[in-house]
Amino acid sequence: MLFGNAVIGQSGGPTAAINASLAGVIRGLFEAGCIGKIYGMRNGVEGLLQKRLIDLREAIKGEEDLLLLSYTPAAALGSCRKKLPEVESNDVVYKKLFSIFEEYGIRYFFYIGGNDSMDTVAKVSAYAEKVGYEMRVIGVPKTIDNDVVGTDHTPGYGSSAKFIATSMQEILRDCAVYTVPAVTVVEIMGRDAGWLTAASALPRLYANVAPDYVYLPERPFDFERLYEDIAEAFKRHPNVVIGVSEGIRFADGSYVGKAAHSGVRDVFGHSYLSGTGRVVERAIKDKFGCKTRTVELSILQRCASHIASETDLKEAQMVGRSAVEHAIAGETGKMMAFERVSDSPYEVKVISNDIKIIANRMRKVPDEFIAISGNNVTDECLRYIEPLILGEPKLEFVGGIPRHFSFI
Repeated sequence: MLFGNAVIGQSGGPTAAINASLAGVIRGLFEAGCIGKIYGMRNGVEGLLQKRLIDLREAIKGEEDLLLLSYTPAAALGSCRKKLPEVESNDVVYKKLFSIFEEYGIRYFFYIGGNDSMDTVAKVSAYAEKVGYEMRVIGVPKTIDNDVVGTDHTPGYGSSAKFIATSMQEILRDCAVYTVPAVTVVEIMGRDAGWLTAASALPRLYANVAPDYVYLPERPFDFERLYEDIAEAFKRHPNVVIGVSEGIRFADGSYVGKAAHSGVRDVFGHSYLSGTGRVVERAIKDKFGCKTRTVELSILQRCASHIASETDLKEAQMVGRSAVEHAIAGETGKMMAFERVSDSPYEVKVISNDIKIIANRMRKVPDEFIAISGNNVTDECLRYIEPLILGEPKLEFVGGIPRHFSFI
């Protein structure tokens, strides 16, 4: 058994469940007999390189704090989008990083995040192996995009899917009260994978309402086909509602909303997307001359803890705690993951996968989840998503709004 101190960081976009994973890791470390100090990175690996660390044994006073932390959205430790250099090309950063590990006696490294964060896990693990520094490096998956490979789903997705499905149902009810012909475009996050937009069709299962069409990045977008779809929908009712992923592309690979995009990219080379819905809206208005509007769910879909999925929060805690168990058992260079045992009754188990087969890869919506027409999702897709959104957490309210935890 390896004795030493531990450090935990959060990275990438905030979610309603990332702090539940943090609480799970902390709880597991509190219970471990081989862990000394437990540090939290302020703003991920970027803060770690600046030695901006907090002592989590002092910051967390007990079970009440852990419970409140698990129900608090966003990233309590702060986040970052820092890309570490390739291990072979530049070891200056790594020498600095590992000197900090030695200074603080860190032998356990836990990083909670999505695809890009798993790149950090892979590089830290590879450098530790290269220089012979004994430590355990474990990734804990997190992303609302649900696009991390090697796992059935990611913590954070279930809560965002629940918010999107609920919001879409409410939009549909709102639009249905009028008889004036109109089209509402609901823009949903998803640069390369359409998992979030797929969730907008969930009301179809039980609510007797659903968006007329949903358009995912996994299928080429064509305006002429869109016009045909809307004309067909107008034959059924005067108020048409469609869901579109922010990352829908034409057949040549260019973004539909290219004219509205700034062209700015983050350090991992990803475009900052916005305005796709408005581009689609303008095209519809020009074609049909009817009333149109765009609803951008934007950052609201990331951290809507007031309508989080209890299943999502529980699984987030579970995967965080399991990360500690696997690390203490001697595993390193791994990411924790879910393996679905059954759909009905819903059951998953936590496993670990080699980070080398996960980092810098992407899991898209599979063909069997997309309608042959390319403008909707299948019932099989909705049955996959449904168990992930079940249950409502018992939140503590103060002054009519949810109470949150803060390290500040």
